Amino acid sequence: MVRDFSIQTTHQGLVDITREVERIVTEAARDNSLAADGCGLCTVLVRHTSASLVIQENADPAVRHDLEGWLNRLVPETGAAAAAFTHTDEGPDDMPSHIKAALTAVSLSIPVVNGRLALGRWQGIYLWEHRRSPHTREVVVHVGP
Repeated sequence: MVRDFSIQTTHQGLVDITREVERIVTEAARDNSLAADGCGLCTVLVRHTSASLVIQENADPAVRHDLEGWLNRLVPETGAAAAAFTHTDEGPDDMPSHIKAALTAVSLSIPVVNGRLALGRWQGIYLWEHRRSPHTREVVVHVGP
């Protein structure tokens, strides 16, 4: 089963998409898209080059804040490192956002066990918006045996 959905981001940062992916997995289990024992694989893809996906801590927002700050320090939008970028047509945050997406992931594979995502207790699935301005991001989810 393949489903897609859109996420409207408002700014740079992590957006929890766990519930939407879980809803699709539940639908796949109901539609018998998994193996007979309810097991399978969920693949999630963000269809953009300036946003990414991560599985991360879902309890303490400070973790997400610290991750965002760390990645922004690693790939700055200003200064000597940013001055070397040649892809600048879409603004100072565009090339850094492509690098951030390359350093993280645009797809994730998550086992499905008994019709549910096999995430750990404190894990959530996040779309990581790397651009500063609002964007509509498309996410594709495939669930199969």
